[in-house]
Amino acid sequence: MIRNKNLITIGIIIAVLTAAVYISSELNLINVSGVNDNNKNVVFAQLQDQKDKNIDEITNSRRNILTETVKNVSPSIVGINVIEIREYKDPFFSFFDDPFFQRFFGNRGTYNQEVKGLGSGYIISSDGYIVTNDHVAGNATKITVTLTDGRQFDAKIIGSDNASDICLLKINGDDLPFVTLGNSDDIIIGEWVIALGNPFGLFELNDKPTVTVGVVSATGMNLDAINNRYYLNMIQTDASINGGNSGGPLVNSLGEVIGMNTLIFTSGNNSGSIGLGFAIPVNKVKRIIAELKEKGSIDRNFEIGMRIQTIDEGIAKYYHLNSAKGVIVTKIYPNTPAERGGIEVGDIIVDVEGFKINNENTMFSVFHEFRAGQTITVKIIREEKELTKQMKLVKG
Repeated sequence: MIRNKNLITIGIIIAVLTAAVYISSELNLINVSGVNDNNKNVVFAQLQDQKDKNIDEITNSRRNILTETVKNVSPSIVGINVIEIREYKDPFFSFFDDPFFQRFFGNRGTYNQEVKGLGSGYIISSDGYIVTNDHVAGNATKITVTLTDGRQFDAKIIGSDNASDICLLKINGDDLPFVTLGNSDDIIIGEWVIALGNPFGLFELNDKPTVTVGVVSATGMNLDAINNRYYLNMIQTDASINGGNSGGPLVNSLGEVIGMNTLIFTSGNNSGSIGLGFAIPVNKVKRIIAELKEKGSIDRNFEIGMRIQTIDEGIAKYYHLNSAKGVIVTKIYPNTPAERGGIEVGDIIVDVEGFKINNENTMFSVFHEFRAGQTITVKIIREEKELTKQMKLVKG
């Protein structure tokens, strides 16, 4: 691996410089004490031999920055087991929804059933706050958290957000190991990353997280919504992410969490990793968990005041657009943020607060990033000119 070779080269340089300094200081001592030239040569040979041993030790060692990162981060990773109650509807409900048949078969309408699930998480504070995905624990009635030392805790939900797929848990503990949250705006495409977690429940076998290594493949990936969950600005990685990895951290080579493992793309009937994994950026995670910790939920109650339509080839041709990406405004409601912001019917919206708008779905997803009272920048095309508008969101 290129990065490991670079680390080895740096280690060798440091060792050589250290030895050189040490040799120089020893020779100075020899000169001061009046030792003869033969003794100087003996001392120099001994120091040279020690330098060669130090270089060999660095070169032959299997430890590197990645293995050290795994060792340091692993104690903060947890396995999460959940039980949730799901409501099911009998497929023959309409047939048996008759007093006559109910006399023989009973009420076969809806029924509740316990469902077990599992996932991953990571401790973010010494007093036991834990982050995971909403789809892992957001609807759980019972949550059991297992640490790498084998201890198990019952966890409670502090707050969970379906739209962002982020959940904040709490266990009662003191002096717990915890991760360092990094900066996902500073990610380098191609840098080494490590995904840690509990794929397929393997954490239960030895209370240790499974580790996979890869690189950041891409950033800023806007994915389609899944079950009313919106995935914008995602980090793509080829570090293997499998079922059960959801909620675990994606860390850089310094051990800083840069994302939360959340989604994989699969091919055909294959349910495992094919090298397309996605993580929620940690800067978004930090914003959401701060709100969940303070309020227990995310307030997205604001109005916009316009109707839109996805641009097709016909609209793009009529408005002389370079592509069919964006949405066209079809209606503006009076006395709303859209009207006060100067948006007009026929405007083509191509960018909102730095998010590229491809279609209605992207637009809908983007507005889940905002809060009431926030002023957002909207880029539009009007009469073949690009304009920038400011729109202040107000409570609905």
